Amino acid sequence: MPADDRSLTESALRRDRWIVIVGLAAMTLLSWAYIVAGAGTGMSLWDMTSASLFPHRVAEVPMDSISMQPGAWTPGYGIVMLLMWWIMMIAMMTPSAAPMILLYGWVTRHAQAGGHLQQGAVPTAAFAGGYLLAWLGFSLVATLLMWALERAVFISAMTMSSTNAWLSAAILIFAGLYELSPLKHACLRRCRNPADFLSRHWRPGPSGAVRMGLEHGLFCVGCCWVLMALLFVGGIMNVLWIAILALFVTLEKVSPHGPRFAWFGGIVLLAWGATTLVV
Repeated sequence: MPADDRSLTESALRRDRWIVIVGLAAMTLLSWAYIVAGAGTGMSLWDMTSASLFPHRVAEVPMDSISMQPGAWTPGYGIVMLLMWWIMMIAMMTPSAAPMILLYGWVTRHAQAGGHLQQGAVPTAAFAGGYLLAWLGFSLVATLLMWALERAVFISAMTMSSTNAWLSAAILIFAGLYELSPLKHACLRRCRNPADFLSRHWRPGPSGAVRMGLEHGLFCVGCCWVLMALLFVGGIMNVLWIAILALFVTLEKVSPHGPRFAWFGGIVLLAWGATTLVV
């Protein structure tokens, strides 16, 4: 390739990379802003935020501090809860998915520049859309589970956190066991090796991009779904728990010692769950 063409290609790759970085950062920041603003629930995020290690022992928020009557699961309220879960997943999971999305964009653009793919818009947005579909699927299941637990009075309609020590302990212990399980670490390996995934699952075109994003997004959900279930313990709208879980998920997936974080987290969760039964 002539030097001028190579320079133009490198310039285009850098430009595309920054466009994707800015787009992902904007999506993450807007999602966090939506959560901090109450995620459309009309509830005070700060009233539902607690640093307690045993949230089931924390008293419920007084009714007069809530501007919207919770627990009335109308279709509209259900949609609000689904959007809350989905946008929360976007806020928590996008940073850990960013390396894969950036790599996909670079590989696609580089292949186009080399004549290995047809010219045209790089479908990086389509690839990211596959992740959004995977996270939407998880959010739908989480919303239905939230509805069932609230009806059974296992989680508070006010604080959206566990009111039952046995439920809290069961989730914590199961999450600890899952963090130590072969299935967890198999999913984690897929999430931590984006180049290997692309080489094995490559599909051309926008529809192929969506399918690849969906497949890898499902691996990432398989890696982290039990950690997200911890929000039923600490509070689905507890911003402190949301931030800690988002940081932990990112460290698991992108740090050099990610598997060690998973093992350490599993041991901590097992001890935490056992302690919950006796406090």
